[in-house]
Amino acid sequence: MSAPAPYGPSTLETLRETVVGRNRELELVTAALMGRRHLLLEGPPGTGKSTLLRAVADASDRPFAFVEGNAELTPARLVGHFDPAQVLEAGYSNDVWVDGPLASSLRDGGLLYLEEINRIPEETLNVLVTVMSEGDLTVPRLGRIEAHPEFRLVAAMNPFDAVGTARISGAIYDRMCRVSMDYQSAGDEFDIAQRQISEIDQTFAGKIVELVRATRSHRDVRVGSSVRGAIDTLILCRDLASLRSLPAASRDVGLDASITALSGRIQVHDSATSSPEQIITELYDAIVDAPDDPQSDGDPGDSSGPEPGKARASRPAANPTTNGS
Repeated sequence: MSAPAPYGPSTLETLRETVVGRNRELELVTAALMGRRHLLLEGPPGTGKSTLLRAVADASDRPFAFVEGNAELTPARLVGHFDPAQVLEAGYSNDVWVDGPLASSLRDGGLLYLEEINRIPEETLNVLVTVMSEGDLTVPRLGRIEAHPEFRLVAAMNPFDAVGTARISGAIYDRMCRVSMDYQSAGDEFDIAQRQISEIDQTFAGKIVELVRATRSHRDVRVGSSVRGAIDTLILCRDLASLRSLPAASRDVGLDASITALSGRIQVHDSATSSPEQIITELYDAIVDAPDDPQSDGDPGDSSGPEPGKARASRPAANPTTNGS
């Protein structure tokens, strides 16, 4: 009797229990893996690409290999290499070969995750073209490594960051299915932040999530912060409050925490006249320190109340009509 397929409806149900939101993306990723397709996840930083893939690996009970894409990722580091010292003693043989993440994933039928694929040198990417096309890899002096039927290659890239990146060739795109991942909804981002830190007052936490979301549409900001910025801001608020013996939601704590957590995460337009610190302060004053709207007193974590980011979305300073990106 053959072993059950590692990807299927049960995988999807498990993912829905562990991943916040992303139902459409979970379905698309699961369907592609069921169909033995390779995947490209494209989206801004902090949109849960790595989290989703790690959850897929856990749910499918398949080996998971994580590879960070950069200019130093040579074919030898990705595929594997012969141990130089042992080659001098015993010559080239299978016994002195050391599998890299690609070779081990091919043999074991694992999920190979390549982060920032558009930072990987072209000669290394060419190795992947052959693997995706032929389902095997031929290594000089070692021979042919045939891909296990459950081997899957999933890559991710950030479309906003051009520094140190290169254009992905059509040969790569032609061999992969692409899933675009944008930022989560306000409610999902609030739930994600609450999972990481639940000690902070929910109303204040909802305003911090709204502040972070507002950085993405500010007129002077090219790229805003992901939900990681909200998580770090809330953690800093909690710990800074204990050091200063002040409430976490006080301005002295909240503004300093927001500037520290967010000013390095946002990318400002070259033509902007405001600094990151000034932009964060402006948004903090407009969103967090603004008087509460009597019509928006609902718990941001309660589906019966307004989503974080909705109640004050009409304020020009917090959510200008022009998007600088």
